[in-house]
Amino acid sequence: MITVAEYMTASPLTVGDDQPLTRAHELMREHRIRHLPVLHGGKLVGVVSMGDLHLLETLGKFDLEKATISEAMTADPYVVAPNAPLSEVAATMADHKYSTAIVARGSKVVGIFTTTDALRALTRS
Repeated sequence: MITVAEYMTASPLTVGDDQPLTRAHELMREHRIRHLPVLHGGKLVGVVSMGDLHLLETLGKFDLEKATISEAMTADPYVVAPNAPLSEVAATMADHKYSTAIVARGSKVVGIFTTTDALRALTRS
């Protein structure tokens, strides 16, 4: 059985929910990524994506310097264990149109699995 751990990005960058949206934007640009798990006191509380940030920018209602990540993140993200079967994770992501799954061992974020990782897995099958 192929697991999500085999294709996830291990030890992903994370951000705090109280940080400004500009910090998430900086990290995404600098590291060329599109998703960041969001933590509060070390506990996963959400995920923020480049799409979330672009949406807020186009609405023009938020001051990105003052708004916090908690205002833009998706709460209760899709979370899976590292040993979750890749086929089940990919099927759930497709069924629900999720662009990412946060991989956690207990309450600790150990990875992130995105649609890009799923495509990479597909090319290696």
